[in-house]
Amino acid sequence: MASQQTATAAVPPRPSPAETALGALRGVGQVDFQAGLWTSLVILAALWVESWEMGLFATIGAVVSTLTALLLAVPRDTLSQGLMTYCGVLGAIAMVVYLGNHPSTYVMAVAAAIACTLITATLNHLLNPFGLRAFTGPFCLVALVMVLGAPSFERVWHGTPETAVTPATPRSPVVDWTDLWQGFFANVSQIFFAGTWYVGLIMLVGLFLAGWKVGLFTVVGSVVGLLTAWALGAPAALIGEGIYGYNAVLTSLAFGVVLLRPTAWNYGFTVLAAAASTALTASLSVLFETFGSHTFTWPFNITTWALLAAVPLLPRITPLADDS
Repeated sequence: MASQQTATAAVPPRPSPAETALGALRGVGQVDFQAGLWTSLVILAALWVESWEMGLFATIGAVVSTLTALLLAVPRDTLSQGLMTYCGVLGAIAMVVYLGNHPSTYVMAVAAAIACTLITATLNHLLNPFGLRAFTGPFCLVALVMVLGAPSFERVWHGTPETAVTPATPRSPVVDWTDLWQGFFANVSQIFFAGTWYVGLIMLVGLFLAGWKVGLFTVVGSVVGLLTAWALGAPAALIGEGIYGYNAVLTSLAFGVVLLRPTAWNYGFTVLAAAASTALTASLSVLFETFGSHTFTWPFNITTWALLAAVPLLPRITPLADDS
């Protein structure tokens, strides 16, 4: 009897329906490391503005991932903060982008959201001893496997949708003002596969609602992505579509807001990391050209894992945890 009571007491308290709903919503903002409700609402609204398919699949991913975490008794705070949800949001969106809007895609989106939740737990467990986090790695792994395998299944694959293909453009490095200002906003929205500049503007407003520092480092990441891509001679049209800058935005938010203390050295390290993720985008685009040249957020993950792993041997670069 005593052992049964001990086992019962060890079961964490279940989140309330309200906490579960908040976890699903916060999972949208957590793609950009933000758990604020207003930020999450604005970003989700921006996805519906981009298209009803994108808004719907983001919602499906958020709900399914959160319910999966709930059924598996994920710790209450982790679930309510959306930390097991954000990869499922991206995974579900990736399905409609790369497979098109078909009945089978809804099944694939649900499967992707469930898998993302499980792989998030796996990667966090494996990376924790090294002081690293899963970030959006679970989404990248799940989306990569599902998109590459889809053409082998006739009930899943219906041809390459237009949304999965980056249009062929002249490889001119000449960047005009339109490329710059549209690319600045598209860098923010491309994190969610949305290439429309005004969707990026809406998302940027949402990120400023999370705090001036969050908004500022979003701006810094976008500018660094633009300048790095231009300096390296990236095609102007792709710069304008945000293809080269969205990983820089995520990297800037990670190092500038979440991972490092607010020091001059750390800010310089943040800019370096954002520039590195932009350069890496080109290499991975060639590698992943098989399915539309979209690199997902691999450049952000690889850059952040590599540079964060180096921090313990770089005394001038101080993690935020050192403030405790």
